[in-house]
Amino acid sequence: MVFTPSLRLLAVSLVALLDPVSAIWPAPQSFTKGNSSLYLHQNLKITYNGEPLAYTADYPASSLSSKEIVTAGVSRALGSIFSKNFVPWMLQPRGKLSQFEPDVYKGQKWIKSLEIVQTTKDANTTIKPALAGEISEEYSLTLSAEGDAKLTADSYIGVLHGLETFTQLFFQHSTGTSWYTPYAPVEIKDKPKFPHRGILLDVARTFMPVKNILRTIEGMAASKLNRLHVHVTDSQSWPLQIISMPEVAEKGAYHPTQTYSPADIDSIQKYGALRGVQVYFEIDMPGHIGSVSLSHPDIIVAYNEWPYQWYCAEPPCGAFKLNDTKVDDFLGKLWDDLLPRVTPYSAYFHTGGDELNRNDSMLDEGIKSNDTEVLRPLLQKFVDKQHERIRKQGLTPLTWEEIPLEWNVDVGKDVVVQTWLGPDSVKNLTSKGHKVIDSNYNFWYLDCGRGQWLNFDNAAYAAFSPFLDWCNPYKGWRHVYSHDPVANLTEEEAKLVLGGEVAVWAESIDPITLDTIIWPRASVAGEVLWSGRIDPATGQNRTQLDAAPRLSELRERLVARGVQSSSVYMTWCTQDPTGKSCEYPLV
Repeated sequence: MVFTPSLRLLAVSLVALLDPVSAIWPAPQSFTKGNSSLYLHQNLKITYNGEPLAYTADYPASSLSSKEIVTAGVSRALGSIFSKNFVPWMLQPRGKLSQFEPDVYKGQKWIKSLEIVQTTKDANTTIKPALAGEISEEYSLTLSAEGDAKLTADSYIGVLHGLETFTQLFFQHSTGTSWYTPYAPVEIKDKPKFPHRGILLDVARTFMPVKNILRTIEGMAASKLNRLHVHVTDSQSWPLQIISMPEVAEKGAYHPTQTYSPADIDSIQKYGALRGVQVYFEIDMPGHIGSVSLSHPDIIVAYNEWPYQWYCAEPPCGAFKLNDTKVDDFLGKLWDDLLPRVTPYSAYFHTGGDELNRNDSMLDEGIKSNDTEVLRPLLQKFVDKQHERIRKQGLTPLTWEEIPLEWNVDVGKDVVVQTWLGPDSVKNLTSKGHKVIDSNYNFWYLDCGRGQWLNFDNAAYAAFSPFLDWCNPYKGWRHVYSHDPVANLTEEEAKLVLGGEVAVWAESIDPITLDTIIWPRASVAGEVLWSGRIDPATGQNRTQLDAAPRLSELRERLVARGVQSSSVYMTWCTQDPTGKSCEYPLV
């Protein structure tokens, strides 16, 4: 079928020249704009709670006080506008950029001031990491036609979000030496629908260097994502250095260069804290722990057993012995070493618990059974002990859904349960009063749909061709955008859904491909979790036609900041700010 552009599309393109779409991502709860242009200068007058705040490029925060965090945030925001911006020719109709950007030779009007007001003072000089929903992320932002900007927020987190929105109002002029917004006056009121908006990043199956993790945090801050869940160990490798047990990483890491030192962990968490991203870690157990066998073989069963299908979901298997005091000694030493180091920056610690295979305990001399009734009380004791240790350090435990649902292990009401198997799990858990983070693999597993990472001999070729992975198909951004974590829940059940995380499992992802796998799809989930699926202005679901132009602009901003995001669609499409040129025609 040949599609011929209609007069309707031509008319839409003409309208787009007169009323450019402003691309705030994620969509604010309330947003009005004008069509006057204002320029921004580096000598902008800035105040924070009435005190002058000078713009210093690349400002190094000296502490985690709100003033230092905000000062560094202002530095990054203005740095993004002045040094990491772009000329939006690809977002305007071909040859029509001059009708979007102002004429620099005709009467420039300047933004005179940026007033930042944080209405709630922090209780401590150093920010304490908060549980989901404990700290307000709400902000309001106004920009008058006369050039006065005001950002008001309850907390430093809200200020950071408002600064990110402020940066999205500005473009670099094609002359190269001016920066402007075409949208004055502006009025924005905004807050998130869900308090937990995150990315799960697997760094155990494939090691991700610190710089890649920091760049991921940079993209998260730009998208108002606020939780980075680092899956830091697994059966394949243990890259996490433990000071009191150096042998674990020395023998468990893929290579001596592929480890995270205590200084690395501190720098990653601090980098996140300065950007409003709480970084927390997962040590998956009692399964997915086989790499410990390389240093402590006496506490692990089923490591590298073959054929692996009998003992785990993927090689090389390995689980803790569930009836051995040496396991408890090992974990006690681990927690005493690790938890005090991560507590200053995080309110959570994830203890895993997914995909524990009953057959592992058949090889355990202290059990020799795969009977659920035998294993459940042992697992209950194991989970209780680890969660209690985590609580004693002031942290809240997280676990995967299999612990309460498959194994029927009781967990405390403070425990947050992460689901991945779909809406039935969310419904089941919330109906029982459990707090939930949703990572539905049908929508939010970003590694899916890229083919098998296993190899197949010729004898298995016909059975497995065309070698699709287990969670095929690929989750394109439009599919990611369609997910509603609280669909079919009651009002009370929906209140227990704290938010969600997109998952980036790294069986076939490495540092070279990481950015293109995550971005901009994680940003799309970010809008679902921040803005919700319903547009308050219309009462209807936000459409792909609304999202695509805004997402294309965000993508350009990510690239300008050094995040190598995949494209949204071809330039032919991005040059129609309405998105209509690439709308499927209903005949």
